[in-house]
Amino acid sequence: MLTLSRKLLPSTSALAAFDSVARLGSFSAAAEELSLTQGAISRQVSGLEEQLGMPLFARTSRGVVLTETGADYAKSISVALSQIRSASLAAMSKRHGDQLNLAILPTFGTRWLMPRIPQFVARHPQVTLNFATRIGVFDFDREGIDMAIHVGTPDWPGAECTYLMSEMVAPVCSPEFLASHPIRAGEDLLRLPLLHMASRPGAWSHWFASLGIDTAPSQAMRFEQFSSVAQAAIAGLGVALMPLFLIDSELASGQLVEAFPHEVTSPSAYYAVAPISKRDFRPVVAFREWLLEEVARYGQEVVGW
Repeated sequence: MLTLSRKLLPSTSALAAFDSVARLGSFSAAAEELSLTQGAISRQVSGLEEQLGMPLFARTSRGVVLTETGADYAKSISVALSQIRSASLAAMSKRHGDQLNLAILPTFGTRWLMPRIPQFVARHPQVTLNFATRIGVFDFDREGIDMAIHVGTPDWPGAECTYLMSEMVAPVCSPEFLASHPIRAGEDLLRLPLLHMASRPGAWSHWFASLGIDTAPSQAMRFEQFSSVAQAAIAGLGVALMPLFLIDSELASGQLVEAFPHEVTSPSAYYAVAPISKRDFRPVVAFREWLLEEVARYGQEVVGW
């Protein structure tokens, strides 16, 4: 018979299997995620249920569904496993030298930051960079992240926000779309399909307000990432309000053109964000200083700040 202390400490492999099934909703998907057989996952979960003395899933002909107890247990286990991963990563970082776990924005990261990363690596070869993609505010400790590139306002709770740069936005579309939808005034855009970013619901209203237009813009397609918005505009699905520095190549190649010559400073700006507990962490300090130098160089050489 299992002692009480043993019952309260299931194996991490069983917990990982349960967590995966709970998140993905099926044993087969969990097996693929953990590189195990479906039978192995089933045995781990069954063993955990036996150890706890209660069912965590209800088996149906369509798959599995968390029981009420299972759902509560899954929430707590997810947090615990995240803390274990963070603790393990911290221990590995100390053994292998300085590591910086950096959260980046998808389009900003791939188009602006990544081409410049080799310069940081050359200057700080002792720092190992680990990248994760995140949009919006998150819990640094829970995610095991040391620093993030954030777009928005400097109001991240418990963190220090270092201003990097603002951005100029303008309406853009494909040349073919503009040819078939002539735009002679800002008001003309109100009659066209406007492509929206989910993370910036007020961007179009801000742009129209800068022209003294108070009419609410039309609602059309909504996207999570700027790269998707750009592709939709290239495909001729409408007009996108884009940060110009993120679409340099599309403008240069002629895939996109400015639909109307009115550029506005976006109310959102870019910030380097680090939790207060990590603001003096050596890799954070090194990356922040380097990033500010790169932004200043970009402003002088490309934008002409």
